Amino acid sequence: MDGPKTTKITDEKVARAKAEHYCAYQERSQQEVRDKLYEWGLWPAAVENTVSALIEDNFLNEERFANAYALGKFRQKGWGKAKIKQGLKFKRVPEVLIKKALLAIPGDDYLLTLQKVITKKAKLLTEKDLFKRNYKLKQYALGRGYEGDLIADVLKELIGGEVTNVSR
Repeated sequence: MDGPKTTKITDEKVARAKAEHYCAYQERSQQEVRDKLYEWGLWPAAVENTVSALIEDNFLNEERFANAYALGKFRQKGWGKAKIKQGLKFKRVPEVLIKKALLAIPGDDYLLTLQKVITKKAKLLTEKDLFKRNYKLKQYALGRGYEGDLIADVLKELIGGEVTNVSR
């Protein structure tokens, strides 16, 4: 981000209008908005007033953000629940809202996505040894944020199918 230096905003009303636009563009967490307001040069009291006003006017809604983030990362990037949870924690979303957002991910879709992730990766692997191959697939899926027991179940289910099919 080596662009032009952003001009500092000292007027609370100007900051609020700009923050409303920032929130209307896409769902934001309270922490993202706070960081942006501080970046713009607002004082702590003005930042908190602005955040409160944005919440009051429904520009900022942590639950709505958590749901949009969870479903977005799942559908667009194929992330598992562990990685999504970590991302939400990083954005300082309360634990209760994280749990709620993760429950919004449909279980059938979750399993199907995990199967697709593993199958797609399996097609790229050249490893012939079944044990090493399954280990690599499990590590890959863990890195994408999926749960170990679920990965093991999917690998068992796919063995004998596409996963063990090494020929191209």
